Amino acid sequence: MDESSGGAQTPRLTARGARTRSRIIATAADLMRLRGVSATTLDDVVIASNVSKSQLYWHFEDKHALVGAVIEFVGDRTIAAERARLGSVKTFAGLRRWRDTLVETNGPQGGRYGCPLGSLANEVADQDSIARQKLHDLFSAWQGLFEDLLRRFQKAGVIPCQADVSQLAIGLLAAVQGGYLLAQASRDVAPLASAIDMTLAHLRLLGSEAHL
Repeated sequence: MDESSGGAQTPRLTARGARTRSRIIATAADLMRLRGVSATTLDDVVIASNVSKSQLYWHFEDKHALVGAVIEFVGDRTIAAERARLGSVKTFAGLRRWRDTLVETNGPQGGRYGCPLGSLANEVADQDSIARQKLHDLFSAWQGLFEDLLRRFQKAGVIPCQADVSQLAIGLLAAVQGGYLLAQASRDVAPLASAIDMTLAHLRLLGSEAHL
């Protein structure tokens, strides 16, 4: 058998093994999003992903290893989605469409599950330094997408060229994460919309100053 564990060794997987590993990770990610990391057991993952315990332990030596794989999976998916949404935004109208998509996507759920990355960070950051670093890197990548967008705004004269894009990007990311958290607590996406709207209003104010 060519499948190997989720430990320090480099995985050598058959095509079937790769599919099994991917299914385990995707199933665990869904369960952890719905129930939380702490409340999701390896037995839950075995049942939901329709694999045996031996298959799960072949790929992941323990829950710690599985959580690390889930963070990478959720992170890659989240950043890819944001890159697709933000990558071509060059105007306030485009940024507003990004905002509308984010709010509408979470509307049917009433914001109850929060941000996929933020929820993981709340649960594991204080218990697992390696996971915390992975999450930090992912949030940094998200911040980088906002910085790239704001630099495009500067190049187009939408905001002043002297504006601190790093601080503005942190503000955007904090608005998104804070909005997610408030929406989750209230079961209402209105706080998410309001938090982002306040940040966009600040950017518009900067833009108006740029044309004085």
